[in-house]
Amino acid sequence: MATKAINTIKDKSADELKQHLLDLRKEQFNLRMQKGTGQLNQPHQLRRVRRDIARTKFVLGGKK
Repeated sequence: MATKAINTIKDKSADELKQHLLDLRKEQFNLRMQKGTGQLNQPHQLRRVRRDIARTKFVLGGKK
C-alpha cells in the first residue's frame, strides 16, 4: 500500500505536492476538530492523513 501511495505522489510536480500538502493539513485539522467534539467516527483516518503528510513531505524534500 505504501509503495503505491509513494509512486502516485512521486509523479506530481513540486507545485502539485505543495497543494496536496495544504489539502492534507486542512483535512487533518478538520479531523482533529471532529475528534475534539466527539464526532469522529473513523479514528484511523487521523493516522492515514498523518502518514500521507509525511510521505508528501519526504517526496517534496527530494524534488528541491
